[in-house]
Amino acid sequence: MIYFFYGEEDFDIENEVGKLKKGLDKNFLEMSFKTFDNPKFPDLISILRSQPMMFGKMLIVINCLDYFSKTFDDKEMKQIQEALEDNNENLDIVFVAQLPRGEGKKLDSRKKFFKLLSKQNAKECAVIPTYKTADLEGRIAKIAKDKGVKLDKDGMTALISQIGNNLRQIDKELDKLKLFAYPKDVVTAQMVREICISNEDLFAFSDFLMENRKDKALLEYRKLLDTRYPLEILSTLQTMLRRWIILKAKGKTASSMELSRMTGMHEYVVKLNLQKLKNTNLKDLVRLKQNLTDAEYRIKAGLAFDVEKEVENALFR
Repeated sequence: MIYFFYGEEDFDIENEVGKLKKGLDKNFLEMSFKTFDNPKFPDLISILRSQPMMFGKMLIVINCLDYFSKTFDDKEMKQIQEALEDNNENLDIVFVAQLPRGEGKKLDSRKKFFKLLSKQNAKECAVIPTYKTADLEGRIAKIAKDKGVKLDKDGMTALISQIGNNLRQIDKELDKLKLFAYPKDVVTAQMVREICISNEDLFAFSDFLMENRKDKALLEYRKLLDTRYPLEILSTLQTMLRRWIILKAKGKTASSMELSRMTGMHEYVVKLNLQKLKNTNLKDLVRLKQNLTDAEYRIKAGLAFDVEKEVENALFR
């Protein structure tokens, strides 16, 4: 079978691939599950014509976003189509076009490659805007149900208020909330406020940081460390920085509705953030984001001896 998952919501794309991966023999995962990043055309054809071995079904994931910024000629398109039509029944091939979150980009549906893949088992995994409250609440409720926990009305409101529409972060927070609520299975607003990193907490910290009031920023950072792991703080701050950079870069030319769509934030929150960021320099935001990206790489690569200090140095260098 051929599948095509595309869009900004990486959490949903990962889950769709995960469902297919469950059908593989766990004893042969190393041989039966392969991932490729934008392989060159000859390699792509070879991959599409792969033959599963004696260990049963095989799953191949092809990250193909780069293919949408180039054009296959008619001869190449014909070979791709033929390879897809000859797909082995024991081979599942998943094309993934993961779009950058919050940048408002779309795949060009006019391209022959898109039209070909859209005829397969195609699914767009779009980010749910925060202003579509009912849709977002329904999605969160399903994630919570799969974990064996539920949120009361105020708990749901608090979670969306603090996290927004980032399903991956919501999924992680629900894991913590489930443990915190045990032996009960209902999450309340108070639990959310105690357990989840709030944007307000980070705003207080980042406000001082952007104003170059490093003494107070350092104090706020160390307060967060009392209850949060440095990488968790870094990840949340990265998400916020990405949104702030969009707001600073597009704030003067885009409407609040357009900014809401780009950032996944409610229009009201967009306006508040624009006001707070009024005196912030875009270059400072970009530099800070790069520092944090470098720190995250060093930490995950095992190059950082002291994780807390690594993040601290990235913040205050």
